[in-house]
Amino acid sequence: MLTLSERLGKDFLMTAVVGTPATPAPVGPNISWFPELPLLSQDQPTFLMTPAAQAVSGFFVWIALILTSHQIYMHLRFYSSPREQRHIIRILFIVPIYAFDSWLSLLFFTNDQYYVYFDTIRDCYEAFVIYNFLSLCYEYLGGESAIMAEIRGKPIESSCLYGTCCLRGKAYSIGFLRFCKQATLQFCVVKPIMATVTVILQAYGKYKDGDFNVASGYLYVTIIYNISVSLSLYALFLFYFATRELIRPYSPMLKFFMVKSVIFLSFWQGMLLAIMEKCGAIPQINSVEVSVGEGTVAAGYQNFIICIEMFFAALFLRPAFPYIVYMDKSLNTHGPLPTYGEFAHCAPMKSISSSLKETMNPGDMVQDAIHNFSPAYQQYTQQSTLEQGVPPPSSRSVSTISSHGDTEKMLLLSSDDEF
Repeated sequence: MLTLSERLGKDFLMTAVVGTPATPAPVGPNISWFPELPLLSQDQPTFLMTPAAQAVSGFFVWIALILTSHQIYMHLRFYSSPREQRHIIRILFIVPIYAFDSWLSLLFFTNDQYYVYFDTIRDCYEAFVIYNFLSLCYEYLGGESAIMAEIRGKPIESSCLYGTCCLRGKAYSIGFLRFCKQATLQFCVVKPIMATVTVILQAYGKYKDGDFNVASGYLYVTIIYNISVSLSLYALFLFYFATRELIRPYSPMLKFFMVKSVIFLSFWQGMLLAIMEKCGAIPQINSVEVSVGEGTVAAGYQNFIICIEMFFAALFLRPAFPYIVYMDKSLNTHGPLPTYGEFAHCAPMKSISSSLKETMNPGDMVQDAIHNFSPAYQQYTQQSTLEQGVPPPSSRSVSTISSHGDTEKMLLLSSDDEF
């Protein structure tokens, strides 16, 4: 049996040979600037799985839904400019679709199969919004033929900021407007196709968000998305650069910022979150009870952030697309504006429902796609008119559309120039 002095001497000798004995890590918060992010254990659920996350996101979502629904309702109530307001209402619908879709994805977060299908709906609609935003700008300026009358023949200013360096020496023509529309419409085609491909790959286990493996479909879908998104964004920049003086009275900057931030920035935001999870900056879930695939946590944070962002989008979309302008037009057209108690007689619910049905009809987009991609119409500009009359000699064909009880005539005017 060792004495106390012998035991102390032995401990000292062991310390000298082996080194300082390990001590248990202190319990407390990690305040390091670069903390390690381990996998979440079974007794450490991620914030996205808590009722608090669902409640907070749900609060912002339902406030955004109420604000936007009221704005859409007022536009339908005073549907005095159908050709403008149908595009505005379609743009406004992005808030309820984005918000509610993201909230549902968050509610079904623990099942990594569901959110992909919810996001598919969102992806398809955002392409529709981009087309309608450019079409709304066309309507503000009086249509394709009116824009061409203003800019045709003017030299394109070379600017690195707007990406027109490669267009030095060229002049604005119908080909320029064709390119802007075609670059926008291609996004309307690519988005739904890629969304469908994503669902198919997901069903066969070949798609995981944030999985940049060459054997996974995420890498290739992301590359195609980036090319399509960048081309569409470039077309919007070109159009604004060409018509910035003409469209200035319509306060375009807030409208451009809102639409581009909701769609384009949210797309790149999702990519950044996926990369962060891949690099380990976002912890993954390692739980026996919960099974989520790679990229699901990043997609969950993306949906949570979008739920909050849509609240602010609803706030800023109100001044960006105000309905008070069309209330004033109704006043000038139909006489004194009724009081609040008489609002029910401004536009009956049947008229509101028919206006909504006409608004969500994508027939105009299909017709526009045919006009912009068909070789037979490449040198013709579109001119819309509600007046009954004989087409000018330079027109090639006339198509008639029923729009809000009026007969809208679409004239195709000859424009013999190229871009």
